[in-house]
Amino acid sequence: MPLSLTFPDGAVREYADATTPLAVAEGISKSLAKKVVAAKVDGQWWDLTRPLEHGGKFELVMRDSADGLEVLRHDAAHVLAQAVQELFPGTQVTFGPTVEDGFYYDFARDEPFSTEDFEKIEKRMREIVDADLPIVRTVWEKHAAIAHFRGIGEIYKAETIDEVIKPGDPITIYSHGDKWGDLCRGPHLPSTGRLGKAFKLTKLAGAYWRGDQNSAQLQRIYGTAWADEQQLADYLKRVEEAEKRDHRKLGRALDLFHMQEEGRGMVFWHEKGLTLWRTIEAYMRRRLEAAGYVEVRTPQVLDRVFWERSGHWENYRPNMFVCETVEGEELSLKPMNCPGHIQIFKFGQKSYRDLPLRMAEFGACHRYEPSGALHGLMRVRAFTQDDAHIFCCEDQIEEEVASFIALASSIHADFGLERSHITLGTRPTPRAGTDEFWAMAEAQLMNAARRAGVEPVIAEGDGAFYAPKLDFQLKDAIGRTWTCGTIQNDYVLPERLGAEFVGEDGAKHRPVMLHRAILGSLERFIGILIENCAGAFPMWLAPVQVVVATITQDADAYAREVAAQMRAAGLRVELDLRNEKVGYKIREHSIAKAPIIAVVGKKEAEQGTVALRRRGGETQDVMVLGAAIEGLTRDALAPDLRA
Repeated sequence: MPLSLTFPDGAVREYADATTPLAVAEGISKSLAKKVVAAKVDGQWWDLTRPLEHGGKFELVMRDSADGLEVLRHDAAHVLAQAVQELFPGTQVTFGPTVEDGFYYDFARDEPFSTEDFEKIEKRMREIVDADLPIVRTVWEKHAAIAHFRGIGEIYKAETIDEVIKPGDPITIYSHGDKWGDLCRGPHLPSTGRLGKAFKLTKLAGAYWRGDQNSAQLQRIYGTAWADEQQLADYLKRVEEAEKRDHRKLGRALDLFHMQEEGRGMVFWHEKGLTLWRTIEAYMRRRLEAAGYVEVRTPQVLDRVFWERSGHWENYRPNMFVCETVEGEELSLKPMNCPGHIQIFKFGQKSYRDLPLRMAEFGACHRYEPSGALHGLMRVRAFTQDDAHIFCCEDQIEEEVASFIALASSIHADFGLERSHITLGTRPTPRAGTDEFWAMAEAQLMNAARRAGVEPVIAEGDGAFYAPKLDFQLKDAIGRTWTCGTIQNDYVLPERLGAEFVGEDGAKHRPVMLHRAILGSLERFIGILIENCAGAFPMWLAPVQVVVATITQDADAYAREVAAQMRAAGLRVELDLRNEKVGYKIREHSIAKAPIIAVVGKKEAEQGTVALRRRGGETQDVMVLGAAIEGLTRDALAPDLRA
């Protein structure tokens, strides 16, 4: 019976029974066939050399597409595993999935690997590619697969099949000729040669079998793989640039913050870091006040019963910090601010005339994150959100969401962050509410985004358990994408916690609650900002905006006067009167990324001038002090305060 395949352009073509995707590609174009790595039939992955078993919607997956890179990286992981087992006999393989921009494989081996092993492993991987070994898919029965892996000493693979795979489910093994094979769902390339050599091993890490710290410790080798050598080179350049911008290193070097073991996931903010924080917070307060928000503050610790009513105890308990008093009360540090805001909304009677009510809080929250997941400012246990909740009527949702998108976009732009796109996170599992509710709430967000001129990208299952959401995806200076800013359309929590308002008809109604944040957590946002700017903050954000540095001690008195006048004008000034050569001072403050170094000596003191050296510049502008202060004060204004 012929196979009927429907292509993405809508064309329908007939093929002989058992045609392979590779044959389909070759029939279209020989050059196309060289770029194809897999296929999909009705969304199901299919190896290029595996005969098609039925027709349907058909898609060829190209090697430089997102899906294609997944296939290449999966193959690279298998080639890595083969190379390791050939070079280090007795090593067992466990899992080898793809991750963002790469892949890893976990190995069980008595002796530790070293990054010095990478060169010979990569060499062996290239040899496996050159050998162009056919990659063969075979289907096994469960007991036979267990016996096979036990027979070759792969106890982890045997255990996985025994405990995870149900009897009767198909088990597939992909083999590189007769050299090597592994349990895998696929898909894979037709041969190792089609992988190419655009791969590199990147780092070592420890891991536990199945992520259980009570199980055997494994060794994880990470790598990256790309469609061609240029993509690999571009990626490695981005990684090198990202390492230079690492907010953890810059945070210490610029004396902004530090973290230590006694407070895992907690930040110790230093004077300069807190100055940056307060500058951001002050800017946000002005923007929120101008947008019609009122600011509130809610308790840090509330009784367990409160969190049970909100649904967090059932759905979020593993992420909550719980404590018990001497009187036997069971309390929790708040992981989020929304239930507290509903209590303020419920205090006193609210009318439809009060809506929309936009309630903001710089709320300090605590969430338990596993220690292995903590990462500088990006993943912490204690954080402060620029949180707000908009209580509104159902017919106000679209206008409020559209206005929020405009506000958030403007704020992100002021911080120098470009929006890549917005995602619409749809219903997750588990979730609160009916499918009818989710369909309505998702449609409201979609309509609001379109009203704001944005077409969201659907993120299936990415909503909160109580509401769908729009998430802002921002692009930084080196092209990385960050999720920063969200708005969630929640009917559930007002119902759970009994929020009501009196409608125009005199009856009680439930408000809709829009959960929204623009920066997210201030900790994470500052981390993003540090890396985006590489620590060289724009003038308005810089903790120290001007350094006044003397050439000789004869100018000390004048330098103090210059610093005092600049501070009086609102500038953040550091005074450097050390008995050091001025060249040394300039180099030191340049490394500290000061936006302006104002150099003063005997000549400047006599003439009432300053020599301004701007960050990154090699020359100095000599200006009369008053004019210099006027210009610098203008440069230091936050974006919302500029005329």
